[in-house]
Amino acid sequence: MDAITSRASLLVKLQKLITVILAISVLLLVVGQVLLRYVFKAPLMGIEELLFFPTIWLYMLGGANASQERNHISCGILTLYIKKPLTMMKFNIMKNTVSIIVGVWLLYWAYWLFTYSLNLWKTSDLLYIPMFFMESAPFIGLLLMVFYGVIEWLDSIQIYLRERRK
Repeated sequence: MDAITSRASLLVKLQKLITVILAISVLLLVVGQVLLRYVFKAPLMGIEELLFFPTIWLYMLGGANASQERNHISCGILTLYIKKPLTMMKFNIMKNTVSIIVGVWLLYWAYWLFTYSLNLWKTSDLLYIPMFFMESAPFIGLLLMVFYGVIEWLDSIQIYLRERRK
């Protein structure tokens, strides 16, 4: 388990580094376009198109970060009514199971988009950037989300089994 944890921590560091680089690039592109358009009165064509690429990646890596930090959006109404700790642990296992099932289902369709985009290799309209670089983001992001979801699910089962033995 330590080998998995150390590799996962390397993955998380790389993921966060990429996220920071992408966020800075979005900021620089937007500031550059605003300066060019409103200060110098010379807008540069293609910046809006170029912004799609890091924005999609930020969105998907943000979802992966939320899954890794176990900080994703959830509807906690049932948690208000569950009073027993073991019942809450069972609920968490069920919740994680449903999340993994939905994630794998979405991952299937993201994989389809990934292979379709790889085979077609279409380009953007203005800058002729291969759309694969943007259309691969859902697959990679969902793959990371499912990976972190499985880790959370295994942790939930381990906690439940440990508490049940007490």
